[in-house]
This record gives sequence, structure tokens and C-alpha cells, in this order.
Amino acid sequence: MQSSMRNTIVPLATVLLAVGLAVAAPAAFAFDPVKRAVDLPPSADLNYTIRARQKGFSLGGDATVNWRLGSGKYSFHSDTKAALFGSLIDNRSEGTVDAFGLAPAKFVEKRVRHDPWTTTFDRSKKQISFTESDVSYPIKGGEQDRSSVLFQLAGVARAAPDKFVAGSEWTFFVAGRRDADVWTFRVIKPETVQTGIGSVDAIHLIRLPPPDSKEQALDIWLAPSKEWYPVRLRFTDNDDEFVDQTLQMVTRK
Repeated sequence: MQSSMRNTIVPLATVLLAVGLAVAAPAAFAFDPVKRAVDLPPSADLNYTIRARQKGFSLGGDATVNWRLGSGKYSFHSDTKAALFGSLIDNRSEGTVDAFGLAPAKFVEKRVRHDPWTTTFDRSKKQISFTESDVSYPIKGGEQDRSSVLFQLAGVARAAPDKFVAGSEWTFFVAGRRDADVWTFRVIKPETVQTGIGSVDAIHLIRLPPPDSKEQALDIWLAPSKEWYPVRLRFTDNDDEFVDQTLQMVTRK
């Protein structure tokens, strides 16, 4: 993979560390756990090229995702780089696998010129906490972080591919940098994606943020013939700035 310039938005991480004094979860929090069959993708290194528009500038670069699964544990590491800038975003998620699928323990995001942000899933206290805020949320089962949710989604799809039809929706409770929210992914339609490994048939899903939210919209293309790995991801801001990453290479581990 050749690296040119890259963007700072790939939204796959926020870190989990225990917060000393956590307050109660927001009153709006009401999400019942959903237990589904999960068949997680095998370990692999995924390499992507990036194109982006940020603050009027067109940028390019590359991203790597290291996904590991085994012995009841998982780890996820993504690194987004741009020429002249080096690493712009470094995201890490790690944890175990339980009856709900991925069970994060810690989620960390490091952006250029910022200290790391951590989100912690304390299984002994059954609580999610954040270094960026004093709110906390109860752990009921199935909660994800912004990195793990991509592979949890792929695992659900692998276990029930016939159910991933246009119009179907898949919800997850996802923790970010300072709070958590329900993410709903809607299946759009099958599409062909041009990648570095050729034309790949994929299922296009979109995650739309809630009304009046300043969060990014997320389009994701999962490829059934490639273990349901994400072959393309597109993050779009309200002001139409975007980051679009396309798979170039898969190395099974």
C-alpha cells in the first residue's frame, strides 16, 4: 500500500478507562439487550486506500485494520495515516467473546495532537464509563464501541445472511468518546464495489445519525464472499465533508 495524505475522521474509536466518580446514565437511556446468533469473521489484516474532503481540501492516504479473534478474546487496531502527517487516528478495541458476541473491555482513540480518549466496559461493576465525561451506562449485554460494532455487525450477517435483505434494520447500543447511543443500520441493496482485489459483490448498509445530531453518517459495504469483511466505508459529516475508504488487500492470519 502506498500512503499519500489522509484524513482525521475514520470514526472507529474512543477509549475505555474507568472514571472515578460516575453519575447515573442519562434518563433517555432505554435499550433492551438483543441476543442474536453471531459468527465472527476470522482474523485478518485489511488494507484500505483513503480519499477525503476536509475543510475544502482533497486528501488521500491509507488505513490498516488488524483484526484478531481466538481463545475467547478479540482485538481490533486501526491506524489511519497521511503523508507529511503520519498517524492521524489510532483506534483500539479489545475484549472477550460472550453469548452476545463481542464484549469490549476497553476502547481507545488517539488523534493527532490529542491525548488518548478511553471508554471502559467494567464487567465486574456492569458499567460503561468515559474519560471524556462523568456519565455512565449499565452493561446489560451486547453493548459495543465504535470499532467493535463493525465486526459485530459482520458477525451477525455471517450468522444470518438470508435476513440481510433490503429494508431490514439492525440495532446496537454503541459507546463513543463521552456517551453512548443506539445505532441502527439499514440494509439498502446489493452493490458491486471496485476494490484493489477486483470487483466484489457487497451488501450496502447505512447508519443515519438521529435527527439534529452532529454525528457522521456511516455507509458500510460488507462482502459475503470475503467473510463479510467491510470492503468499503464512507463517513459523511453534515457539511458534506467525507472520508471514503476502499479495501485494497486482505491477509488472513
